[in-house]
Amino acid sequence: MTATLRDPGTSTRTIGAPRLLAGLDRYATLDYAAHTATHGLLPSTDRPRLIALLDAIALTGRGGAGFPFAAKLRATPDGATVIVNGSESEPASCKDRTLLTRAPHLVLDGAVAVASAVRARHVTVAVHDATAAAAVQRAIAERAEIGYVRVERTPGGFVAGEARALHRGLHGGPARPPGRRAHLTRQGTLLSNVETFAQLAVALRLGPHRFRDTGPHAEPGTALLTLSGAVARPGVVEVPIGTPLGIVLDAAGAVGPRAVVLGGYHGAWRLPRPDLPLAPSTGLGAGVVAVVDERTCALGELARVTAWLAAQSAGQCGPCRFGLPALARDVASLLHGGDPALAVHHARVVDGRGACHHPDGAARFVTSGLGLLDDEIQRHRLGGCGRPVLGQLAVSA
Repeated sequence: MTATLRDPGTSTRTIGAPRLLAGLDRYATLDYAAHTATHGLLPSTDRPRLIALLDAIALTGRGGAGFPFAAKLRATPDGATVIVNGSESEPASCKDRTLLTRAPHLVLDGAVAVASAVRARHVTVAVHDATAAAAVQRAIAERAEIGYVRVERTPGGFVAGEARALHRGLHGGPARPPGRRAHLTRQGTLLSNVETFAQLAVALRLGPHRFRDTGPHAEPGTALLTLSGAVARPGVVEVPIGTPLGIVLDAAGAVGPRAVVLGGYHGAWRLPRPDLPLAPSTGLGAGVVAVVDERTCALGELARVTAWLAAQSAGQCGPCRFGLPALARDVASLLHGGDPALAVHHARVVDGRGACHHPDGAARFVTSGLGLLDDEIQRHRLGGCGRPVLGQLAVSA
């Protein structure tokens, strides 16, 4: 019962009434006719009304950073370029690719609304997945009035999907983050994640009061989750924000989970507490819920992903070039009785000191795993846990 997700055409389902995934129980992909029949036409808007809506629904980015979208829109000058970040390079996530391949018009609606509000002349949908790119191209071709929307292929890669790295790559530079102080809105660009634009398209149709009918007061609405790992029913699920983890694990068919990686590989290892509410404020991050059970060596899973994170580094500063490989070696040594204090030390050394946030995310992933797996570390210091590493946490080649 181990499932990893590599196919963007993966199964979808909902807990509660569907919003983003509405119609996907009837259609493999929503073409424009099916999209408008399901969601209705997109209401017109302008910048003041759009900002008021975003303030009312407290929409934050759904790519992991969780930045308030209203603040981003306020800071964006007229004539800016709008970029939809569909370069989903997190191997444990496929929610954005699912939207792009199966409900592309919802994403385009959100991007078109923002473009109208900021008087943008160009909208770019940036993707590295060939299937998603083709689906968006077909959707654009169905709508003659959005000929200013184009699809750009990106090279992929974990760090290359970071907003500033993506922007740099689209403009002919290396697909690496330029540094922590670079702000895209100051460069005349509004860039956000696929799900964020789709959520905006839903909110424009529902209005603030109906949008807030679902989820808690402080964080209303729904969220897309990618369920993977030791689950019988992997896939993408739409849930009301605040849904308890236990309900999601039951829906995924997780039996006897040992731990959950929440938020992706810049997220954290968590105990599978059934009452843990899944929300941005509790570490939902990129919407990943990856389950590890007792059949695999959880410490080996941690070491495997840590090595992958080190290999994904931008290689442009000391913490990435030297710190992350050292951290990966320290974690790997724990499988043979190594000292966890060395791994904790290297995690602290790289945290907050890189040219981008990749070392921070890797350090958070490792330190949370070490804290949760202390009993496993002790078993390995006494000779090992006796379990194989099944690869329940997906990594890309």
